Amino acid sequence: MPVALYTDVHIPGAITEQLRLRGVDVLSANEEGTNRLRDDELLMTASALGRVMFTHDIRFRAMAEQWQREGRHFS
Repeated sequence: MPVALYTDVHIPGAITEQLRLRGVDVLSANEEGTNRLRDDELLMTASALGRVMFTHDIRFRAMAEQWQREGRHFS
């Protein structure tokens, strides 16, 4: 089963476009209008949509580690 992605605001549009050209199912926070949400809200949005958050923002790693320790589920 292919992985559906949700790109963070820090992912350049060119990367999103190239992924789509290669058949990857990608939604972009910038295109979806969620680019002003806090990081935790973006992760919850991606999870609610059944998508994996695609980012290079180091704060997401710290948040993901914290959520894992707390037993919170996310995609």
